[in-house]
Amino acid sequence: MALKDYPIDSLLPHARPMILLDRVIARDTEQLVAEVTVRPGTPFFRPDQGVAAHVAVEWMAQACGAYVGARTLDAGMPVRVGFLLGTRDFTCRIACFGNGNILTVSAVLTYRQEDVAVFDCKVSRQDQDVATAQLTVFQPADMAALLASQGIGT
Repeated sequence: MALKDYPIDSLLPHARPMILLDRVIARDTEQLVAEVTVRPGTPFFRPDQGVAAHVAVEWMAQACGAYVGARTLDAGMPVRVGFLLGTRDFTCRIACFGNGNILTVSAVLTYRQEDVAVFDCKVSRQDQDVATAQLTVFQPADMAALLASQGIGT
C-alpha cells in the first residue's frame, strides 16, 4: 500500500514561522526524510553565519514529529502535540549551516512503546552526514490529563 503524501504544515501541530522544515521528500513505515534550505528570513538565520549547528536538533525533532503526524493522519486521527524528552549523542561536524545549504533531515524509528518513541536522526548536506543524534520523544494520549496532573488547567 502506498503511503499518502502530506504537506509539512499538516503534520506538525504548530504554525509557520516555527515550522522549520520546508517539505517531506520521502517516508515509509519506519522513517521520514524532510528537506530544509538555509536562507535569510527564516527563524535563527544570521546574515553573518547562517544557522547555528544546534538548530539541527530542532530540525530533527520536527522530522520525528512529522513522522508521527503522518502516521496519525494515516490512521484518520488528528495531529497532536508531542514533546522532545531527550537528545543523546548529538554530534555536528560544522559550526553553522550556510546560506543556500540544502539539507536533508531524516528520522528513523528505532523503538516505540505506547507514548514514547526513539529515533535515530541525521542532517545531511550534499549526501554527507553533518549532524547526528538519537532523540526520545513523548506524545501523551491525553493532554488534558497530563496538564491537570501538573496543576495546569486547560
